[in-house]
Amino acid sequence: MTQEVKESFGSASGSTPPAALAAKVRTLAPSMTRSMQRVAETVAADPAGCAALTVTGLAERTGTSEATVVRTARILGYPGYRDLRLALAGLAAQQQSGRAPALTTDIAVDDPIADVVAKLAYDEQQTLADTAAALDTVQLGAAVTALAAARRTDIYGVGASGLVAQDLAQKLLRISLIAHAHSDPHLAVTNAVQLKAGDVAIAITHSGSTGDVIEPLRVAFEHGATTVAITGRPDGAVTQYADHILTTSTARESELRPAAMSSRTSQLLVVDCLFIGVAQRTYEQAAPALSASYEALAHRHRR
Repeated sequence: MTQEVKESFGSASGSTPPAALAAKVRTLAPSMTRSMQRVAETVAADPAGCAALTVTGLAERTGTSEATVVRTARILGYPGYRDLRLALAGLAAQQQSGRAPALTTDIAVDDPIADVVAKLAYDEQQTLADTAAALDTVQLGAAVTALAAARRTDIYGVGASGLVAQDLAQKLLRISLIAHAHSDPHLAVTNAVQLKAGDVAIAITHSGSTGDVIEPLRVAFEHGATTVAITGRPDGAVTQYADHILTTSTARESELRPAAMSSRTSQLLVVDCLFIGVAQRTYEQAAPALSASYEALAHRHRR
């Protein structure tokens, strides 16, 4: 047995909880090697069966090596294979406790509208659960701290992510924080040049490789601003310029609903978490500001 494999039977402290395992697999599998993907997908598909296997047994079942199994366990958030087996046993127990069977969210052209509603509702619920399970609350807290103290915040996003950027900007504005959303790449870079220490720049990109979002984040990073990446790919190019990384769920694509559209649900959850966190930190300022904005617009809702 290799030294790496021997080290796998370490402490379980800090391990990913069982409920987060499936979410971790969906989020991280695209960035793994093919052999590691086989291990990750196998344990997620059959947690009960894999929990009964030794590291050698799982390696044989997946056609990989013991070292690959251990590396996969660590990427999924477990100190070693023993910890992964414990999580698999816990996940299997949860699944056997009466949880409803999973729906498929593949929407066909001829699906009745009632089926479309059911499938989309399930997909949204799963996306939110996956994002919540995988979200690093330490990174989230650090981002909230930076936002609450920022002189100004710039938010970059294009396409569907641009809509999310606008949502965060208007939320921050309603609690009297200076925030601007930029979807035009030229304006984004022009504004990023003006940032400095004490400012915050946030890039929103599901793929993690959108050049029009990465470039202004790089500029902001190089000028000393605190930078945050909200992305579905924690290994994406955008993260090299991010002080804090907030991972969203890997969206389940379909022909009628590409990732650029379905990823927005998880991004909006992260945005709401950021906003509520900042509002809590700045409550004495935020509460009156929210009340004032509500009163200013109230007459428009009475017509």
